[in-house]
Amino acid sequence: MNKAVHFPFLAIIIVCLLASNSQAQSVEVIKYPDLAKLISSQSDKNKVINFWATWCRPCVKELPQFLELYEKYNEENLELSLISFDFVEDLENKLKPFVTKKNIEAKVYLLDETDYNAFIDKVDPSWSGAIPATLMVSKGNTKRKFIEKEFSEDELEKVYLNFIK
Repeated sequence: MNKAVHFPFLAIIIVCLLASNSQAQSVEVIKYPDLAKLISSQSDKNKVINFWATWCRPCVKELPQFLELYEKYNEENLELSLISFDFVEDLENKLKPFVTKKNIEAKVYLLDETDYNAFIDKVDPSWSGAIPATLMVSKGNTKRKFIEKEFSEDELEKVYLNFIK
């Protein structure tokens, strides 16, 4: 009788532990030098680096396209990094809950910089600093493509596939 009472309790604990381990990716706070390394580091995968924020409506609207692209091509040759321009003070109460709610499994970084003008030209000389913006870097860093705009429905995958040809 005593074992029968403990088994359901144990099962509930195991389910809770498994559920807590399946949460979305954590968010890493980085500075520009870390971003520069992320962009320039050699990789055997194609990189898609999206600059966005939770407060940016067009960014949030296009985010499902990035998540679908990641889901579809992650096992093949895609490395997706989502670089958030949210404020550091909003990390715990806005960004992390957003990442968990959307079940984002791609790498999410919060760029802890206040002077964006100091580095936007280094990311790409054509970048005005507006978001959403996306940088694609081919495996081996042989070519780059920078796109400063919101992708329309199903546009991202087409642009990505054309880029990796």
